[in-house]
Order: sequence, then structure tokens, then C-alpha cells
Amino acid sequence: MKNPPDIDHSLTLAPDDNAAGPDKHRWAMFVVLLVGAFLPPLDFFIVNVALPSIRSDLNASASAEQLVISAYAALYAVTLITGGRLGDLHGRGRMFFIGLVGFTAASLLCGFAATPWMLITGRALQGITAAVMAPQALASVQAIFPEAEKPLALSLYGAVFGLASVIGQALGGILISLDLFGLGWRMIFLINLPVALLVILFGIPLIKETRASHARRLDLGGMGLSMLTLATLIVPLIEGREAGWPLWAWLSLIACPLLGWTFWRHQARLASAGGAPLLDPAALRVPGLRRALLVALSFYTIGAFFLLFSIYLQGALHVSALHAGLVFLPFGAGFLIGPLTAPLCTRVLGLYTNAVGLALMVAGLVALAGLITLTPGNPGPQPAIFAVVLFVIGFGQGLAMPTLMRMITGRVAPALSGMMAGVTSSTLQVSTALSVAVVGGIFYGVLGTDTDPTAISHAFTIALLCMAACLVLGAGLSFTLARRPASAR
Repeated sequence: MKNPPDIDHSLTLAPDDNAAGPDKHRWAMFVVLLVGAFLPPLDFFIVNVALPSIRSDLNASASAEQLVISAYAALYAVTLITGGRLGDLHGRGRMFFIGLVGFTAASLLCGFAATPWMLITGRALQGITAAVMAPQALASVQAIFPEAEKPLALSLYGAVFGLASVIGQALGGILISLDLFGLGWRMIFLINLPVALLVILFGIPLIKETRASHARRLDLGGMGLSMLTLATLIVPLIEGREAGWPLWAWLSLIACPLLGWTFWRHQARLASAGGAPLLDPAALRVPGLRRALLVALSFYTIGAFFLLFSIYLQGALHVSALHAGLVFLPFGAGFLIGPLTAPLCTRVLGLYTNAVGLALMVAGLVALAGLITLTPGNPGPQPAIFAVVLFVIGFGQGLAMPTLMRMITGRVAPALSGMMAGVTSSTLQVSTALSVAVVGGIFYGVLGTDTDPTAISHAFTIALLCMAACLVLGAGLSFTLARRPASAR
């Protein structure tokens, strides 16, 4: 498949060490690396349905319960760019296994946590190590595959996200219900151990190293500034509403653009001095890249959907945790099938595939809001219609994701693919945090103190329409990227 016409490959950067030709074991290597893309979202979603059991068993406060989620999400988000760049400089296979071993150790700590703070510490370590592990799969698409195979590789990458999000919801409920070995909620973390062991045993002999040629030292100053900048944005967005938007949250948000400007100036000075910045300014000047990143920023507006949909199912329809997890299966089926059809859709629709996927998500969210408005209380919408609408939302997201990844990572040379994978993943995490903070804030603002099923349903429909409106903006930006020539920024 030829490069899309709006992708600029003229940026002069060092090639990868594997530029001599694709490795014959590249697909097996990629399957192993996909575990690194699968485990982080799995462990984000799997905890949602386990929180009531964790709170009861560890006698955790509401703030500690929130930190179980936010410690992981915040540290994962702020470390992703560094994790991607470490793969560029020190080897993507090496960083993958270092991250995997660390993630496994952190999962073990979570599984045997005796206090809420032990669990929170384990979750924080999971977030950091996941950020080292996760970007290596996406970066390797640029590094190990010829151009004709990249669409399929990105489709599989997108399908993995769909599987992880839905398996996380369903598996959490199943494991808690089974109560294997009397471990209850602890199995949601301990199940990572056998998976990691198999990957290490089969993956170490298989993975061949890829990295940027002439790799230099990591930009430690840029790493610190990037993490601090993202932390001043992510932490108040995640914690602010729960804490009642205290003064520190507003001061943190005010400091974010100042730190961002300092970070950017540091990167520009380092690049002009011939150094190796963490975030190369030359890469962000590639035509269309900044607008593609804005599409990514709008893409995970749907991030609040999973949290609010669970509240709707359990608060308005009064379903069990297991049932709530299983309701997500049509969404997951769509998210699995969507990426697998992306190569075919791209041949038919070309660069408009991403905009079409986003439009399907908008249609599904609006249809779901209409269904809930018509049947606000228990038993809710007809299960068959409910399932079809959820499938459409999942299919649209699954169709849009691999084309979004290609719109961004395909614009830079393979030598910077790890950096751009980290930037892309970090942008999606910021999108999720913004969604939870803003759309979640609207939901709770509309709901107030009312716990009536009709009130919950009404607040959820308002939140769905807000998500749809943000995705309309993303679809519009994506459409202009497909329509305009490469020189358009």
C-alpha cells in the first residue's frame, strides 16, 4: 500500500539499525510486543468493577479508593513520552522486557497488598513500568514493518485496545465472582504473573533489538520538565473534582502552560546545539502533525463513557458487577472487528476512514442518548437494540484508532517512532483525563445529590451528548487532514 499523500517523509533523521530489510520473524516479534500494549489498558479497566470489593476488604476511604485509579493513570500518562524515547535510544526490546518485569513485580505488590497505601504504591509502580513497556509495540510498527504491512499491524494494535478495554470490564467481574483460591479481587492483579512469565520465556529468544542509529544519552532535563508539565495538568484533572477543586488544583493548572513553555524552550535550545531532545521540535513541524494530535486529543473524549456507563448500569438499572461487565461485550466485539476491517476500509475510503469511524461513534452516542431518554429507568432499553448501538460505538472507535495511529506515527522517520508513540499515547491519556474531569464534572453537576434512576439516566444522556459534540470536532479536523494537501498544517 502506498504512503498516504499527506504524510511527509522528508524530515532528515537517522534511520533505524534494521534499515537493511524487514526481519522474517517480525510478526511473531510484534505479537509478543502487543502484550505490552494489552496489559496497561487491561489493568486500568479491570480495577473499575473491583473497587467495591477492595474498599470492603482493605477498609479503604473514598480518597484512597480514588487514588487506586488515579495513581496508575497519572503516572502512566506523565511517563509515556520518556518510555517511548528510552526505546528509541536504548532498544525497544530491552525497554519492553524491563517494563514487563517491573510491571509484573508491581502487580505482585498489588495482589498481596495488606493496606490501601500498599495497593496505591503498587498501582503507581504499575503506571510507571507500563509507560516504559507500552510504547514499544507502536514504535516497532514503524521500525520493523515494510510500508505495505503497516496498515495490518496498526489494525491489530487497535484491536488489542478493544480487547483490553472489554476483557478488563468482563474479566474483573468474572474473577471476583469465581473467588479463585479465596483471593477475591487480588486475582485481577495476580493474573498478570503467568502471562508475563510466558511472554518472557517465549519472547526473549525471539525479540531482535531495534533502536535509532547513533543513539545518544537521554535528555534528563527534558524528561523532568515533561513529566512535571504533564503532572500539573493530569493530577488536578483526575483529583480536582473529588477534592472539591481546592486551591492547589487551580494553581497546578495555571503552572502547566508556564512549565510547558519552559520545556519547549529547553527542547529547542538542545536541538539547536546539536543534542538529542526528548521531544524533537523538528518532528512537530511536520505538515499536519499538530492537527492530527488534536484529533487524538478529541478521540478519547469517550474515556468517560466507561466510568459513567458503569454508574448508569448499576445505579439506574441496578445490574450486578458481573452483568455490568458483560454488557460491554457488544462494544468490545465492535472494537475488535473495527480495526480488522480498517485495511479494507482504507482501500475504499482512503484518508477519510478515520473521519468515518469518528462519525459512527457520534451516531452511536446520540442513538444511545435517545434510547435512554425514551426508557430512563429500569429495565432500560431493549437488550437487542442496546447491543446494536454499543456495537456501532465500538466499531467506530475500532475503525478510527489504527488510522489515527497511522496519521500521527507515519509522519515521522522510524528513528523517532518511539518518541512519537509516547507522544501519541500521552495525548490519548490527557484526552481521557480531560474527558473524565470535564464530562464527568458535567454528569455530576447535572445529577447533583439525586440518586433516582431517572436522574442518573438524564445526567448520563447529557454526558453522552457532550462526548458526541467533542467527537464531531475531531471528525471535522480529521476530514480536513484527508482533504487538504501535505503542506496544510
